[in-house]
Amino acid sequence: MAIEHDYFGVLSSGPDGAIFWTERVDFGDQSVTVDLTAPDQDDVSIAALDVAAALIAGIEELDAAVRGAMLTEVDDRTSEVTEYILQQQEAFGDDLEDVLVDVSGDAAVDIIRSLRLSSMTILADEHGGSEPFAVLEYALDADETDEVLLVNLASDGSVQSVTSAD
Repeated sequence: MAIEHDYFGVLSSGPDGAIFWTERVDFGDQSVTVDLTAPDQDDVSIAALDVAAALIAGIEELDAAVRGAMLTEVDDRTSEVTEYILQQQEAFGDDLEDVLVDVSGDAAVDIIRSLRLSSMTILADEHGGSEPFAVLEYALDADETDEVLLVNLASDGSVQSVTSAD
């Protein structure tokens, strides 16, 4: 079986009924791996694919909104964003400025601005549900895969949560 969509083309399911699509998307000076997946093709609607396509097409605006949401968490000393920032300050120490794209003097803002969006995973079968529809992965060091922030998005693109994966 297969699903056909204007943006994704023909999405064929594997022998287990799962679908998977992947592509590199460029925006700004970044290249992001975008994956669309679902364990059962029957749980994926055209509406879910339309929303997924819109998120991908609007990745630059989505990224800006996500970074804004991260900034709102900086004032909460117990938030995952604050813990991540403190962890990065400790890990890089005096070399922190070398990895920042802009140094304004506010380390939290500078770190959030400097995060690289490395991947976006769309869980197409979660459209309209309470579980994340998309997960964006950010890291200060693109080569470091253990110390990342994961941003969970609802189907409407709103931020559900930000967690660290360290």
